[in-house]
Amino acid sequence: MALVCSLSNEVPEQPVISQVSGHIYEKRLILKYIDENGTDPINNETLSPEQLVEIKTNPLVKPKPPSATSIPALLKCLQDEWDAVMLHSFTLRQQLQTARQELSHALYQHDAACRVIARLNKEVNAAREALATLKPHTALNNIAPQTMYASETSGETRTALEEGISEEISQKLQEKSASLTQMRKQKGKKIPEDLATVEEIKGFNMVGSHTGLHSASIPGITALDIKSNDTNRILTGGNDKIAVVFDNSKEQIVATFKGHSKKITQVIYHPEEETCITASADSTVRIWSVQVSQQVQFLKIHDSSVTGISLHPLGDYLLSCSMDEHWAFSDIRTGKILLKVSSAASAPTAEGEPHLTGGNSVALTCAKFHPDGLIFATGTVESEIKIWDLKTKSNLANFPGHSGCITSLAFSENGYYLATAAEDSVIKLWDLRKLKNFKTIDLENKYEIKDLVFDQSGNYLACAGSDVRIYQVKQWDMLKVIEEHSNLATGVRFGTNAKTLVTASLDKSVKIFSV
Repeated sequence: MALVCSLSNEVPEQPVISQVSGHIYEKRLILKYIDENGTDPINNETLSPEQLVEIKTNPLVKPKPPSATSIPALLKCLQDEWDAVMLHSFTLRQQLQTARQELSHALYQHDAACRVIARLNKEVNAAREALATLKPHTALNNIAPQTMYASETSGETRTALEEGISEEISQKLQEKSASLTQMRKQKGKKIPEDLATVEEIKGFNMVGSHTGLHSASIPGITALDIKSNDTNRILTGGNDKIAVVFDNSKEQIVATFKGHSKKITQVIYHPEEETCITASADSTVRIWSVQVSQQVQFLKIHDSSVTGISLHPLGDYLLSCSMDEHWAFSDIRTGKILLKVSSAASAPTAEGEPHLTGGNSVALTCAKFHPDGLIFATGTVESEIKIWDLKTKSNLANFPGHSGCITSLAFSENGYYLATAAEDSVIKLWDLRKLKNFKTIDLENKYEIKDLVFDQSGNYLACAGSDVRIYQVKQWDMLKVIEEHSNLATGVRFGTNAKTLVTASLDKSVKIFSV
C-alpha cells in the first residue's frame, strides 16, 4: 500500500508520521508548517519536530515522464534505438572476430604441440630401440675375425671353386653317422622321463612376449632358432636385415648382427658354440661370433636368394639351397665350398658324378639334413620334395603330392619320418623306410604354413603359420592351437623336453609358452 502525504496528497520521498494525529506527511512540508504554526495541521494540537517519526521505505522511483508525445519525438526515439542496436551489433562483430582469431591461434598451437609430441614419441622409440640393442663391451671385442671368404668392401667376390669332399671329410661324415645311429639304437623307443606330457602340452600358457628385438620401422621377424643346449638363447632374423641374439633368462639382447643388404630368410644357432649362421635374400650366408657380435665368415655361394640352410651334425659343415636352382655344401670354418650341385642332378654316372637330366632344373625353397647327416631333403617351387645323397651328390628319391611351393621340411629325431608343408594348406608325413606318404593333415583353406619342427624326442610336431599348432606323433592328434600372434607366425621351436615353446611372427614379437 502506497503512503500519501496528508498535505500534498502525493507519495512522499521522506515520509514521517505525527505522534499527535497519526497522519503521514512529507518531511520537508511538515517541518516548514511547524516552523510557521507550531501545530499539527490536522487537529491543530501542538506539534514539535521531535514528535515526528521517520518511516523507512524503499526508495521511490518516479516514472519517466512521457516524451514521445509527437511524431518528431517518436522518430527521434526510434532513431536513438536504431543507433543503439547498430552500435551493439558492431561491438558483437568485433568480439566475434577477436574470438575467431584467438581460436585460430589456439588450434595452430594445438597442431604444433601434436607434431612436437609425435616427433618426441618417435625419438623416444628410436632411443629405446637403440638402448635395447646395446651390449656390454668385453675383452673379447679385441678378437679379430677370421679372413672372409669374399671381399665385401670392394664388392668383388672371389670365384667360388668347388673343392669336393675329401676322403678325410668323407670318413668324418661316415663315422658321425654311424655313432648317431648307434646312439639311437641304445636309446631305443624309451621316452625321456622329463618329457612334457600330452596334458602339459594342452595346458601351455604364454609366459613371455618380447617386441623390441627388431626395428619398428620395418617390422616383422622372418626366421627363428634357439640354442639346443641352452634354450634361453634365442636367435631371430627380420625384414630389417638384422639378426639378434636374445637371452630370455636375462631378458636382454646380447648380440646384434648387421651386414645383410636384404631380409634374412633363415637362421641357425650352433648347438655347441656361441656361433650363429644367417642366410639372406641378398644371396649370401654369414657366420657370426656371439661374443664379439662380429662376422667371422662371409660365404657368397649362390647367385640368388638363399632360401634354406641346415647345419650338419658334425657342426663344421653347412647345407644351403637357393632360388638359383642349386644346393651347396660348405665348410663354415674355412668358408670354402665343397660341393655345389644343380637341382637337375639325378643318379650318378659310372665315374661317380651326378647325371644332369636336363630341363628339370628347378628353384629350391628349403633344405634340411637328415639326423644322420648322410642324406638331406630339399623343397622346390614345383611342389616336389627331393631326397639327396650327400657323398654321391645324387637325387635318391622324389616325393610328389603337394601343390604350390614347398615351404618347410622337418625330420623326426629317429630319422624315420619327414614332415613337409606347402602352399596347399597341407602337412604330409613321409616314411623314409618305405618312401611313401602315410599321413596327410588337411588344414583350413588358405591356411599358411611357414615352419615345421619336431621336438628332440620326436614325440611332438609343431607348425607355425596362420597360427601355431602342436600335434602328437603317431596318433597325429592336434593337442594345442596358439593364436596369440596378431600376424603370420614364421618360426617355432621346442625347448628342452618340450617343456617350453618359442614362436616368432611378422607382428615383430617373440613369444614363449610353457607348462
